[in-house]
Amino acid sequence: MDIQLTILIPVYNEINLIQKFSSNLINIFKNTSAKYIFIDDGSTDGTSQWLKENIKIIYNDYQFELLSLNKNYGKGYAIREGIKKIEGTYTLCIDSDLEYNPKDALEIYTIIKKNNNIDVLYGSRYLGGKIQYRKHFLNDIAVRLNTYIFNILFDQSITDLHTGTKVIKTLLIKDLQLSLNRFGLEIDMSSQIAKKNYNIYEYGISYVERTKEQGKKITFLDGLLSYFFLFKMRFIQNDLPTLISIIYSVIFMFYFGTLVGGSGMINFITCLFCVSIGLMLGINRKLIPLSFMFFTIYLTILFVPENIKIFSIFTTFMLSFFISRKISNKFKFYKNSFILKYLI
Repeated sequence: MDIQLTILIPVYNEINLIQKFSSNLINIFKNTSAKYIFIDDGSTDGTSQWLKENIKIIYNDYQFELLSLNKNYGKGYAIREGIKKIEGTYTLCIDSDLEYNPKDALEIYTIIKKNNNIDVLYGSRYLGGKIQYRKHFLNDIAVRLNTYIFNILFDQSITDLHTGTKVIKTLLIKDLQLSLNRFGLEIDMSSQIAKKNYNIYEYGISYVERTKEQGKKITFLDGLLSYFFLFKMRFIQNDLPTLISIIYSVIFMFYFGTLVGGSGMINFITCLFCVSIGLMLGINRKLIPLSFMFFTIYLTILFVPENIKIFSIFTTFMLSFFISRKISNKFKFYKNSFILKYLI
């Protein structure tokens, strides 16, 4: 029977749960044409030995592979290694810690398989009426905050950026140039999907969180790094035309900040604010729309009387913002041209 689905399962130090997870997974997906890929990410608690001895017994009648990494590289690296082996139309990523129920994963797969227009379907811990149990208030806040920032930066409206259960069409996941290790994977994957203009659909799933003593591995450092990863994926890891636009926009907005910001701390705050605006403008606009904006704002700064300058600059900015967006949208279908990619 042809493979329709590949299930990627990264595993690290799960000796207390791996047997239960493995048995549950195969029982739930036994009637599905699936390939199972377990990636042992350098486990040191006996998980590696258990996988080598038992996976071939439990999955004897099914297609499976066990990839054993020589040390702990992180979830992102493990998934990248697994992607090299995937087959079929769809790829399911699921954590092996049983915080996520494999039954929900099957439900998600069934939905996406019936809807060919859906390329990406995330299991969201913040949708639907399924059972939820959270032990860490700060973790919950961090997930919500990261998701909110991601939505702003990538013009999305998802509810759970860091979900550990997702189904993606195999052709799409193979096309992603993933590079982040550890738990940066979720940001890496979602940002690239968003940049490629694929819609991210969501479906409610259950979630039962573990404590650190029970094996939860995400740390405070991972939380801090997530903000750097969000910045990197949005403002640094871009194609050359977008990088040029961002640099061009930041330089001009910083210059405008020096013109209107006064002195001392006020000037610093104004420049910082203008640079932030410049970063966001450079993402979605190329050189011609940006130049139109900057030219109109510059003329306002030069010729408008001082007593109405702030109001005039704001008004001009808003008008040029919407006009430049229309310019970009009008020509978005003609950007296959090498030159237009840089200009519009």
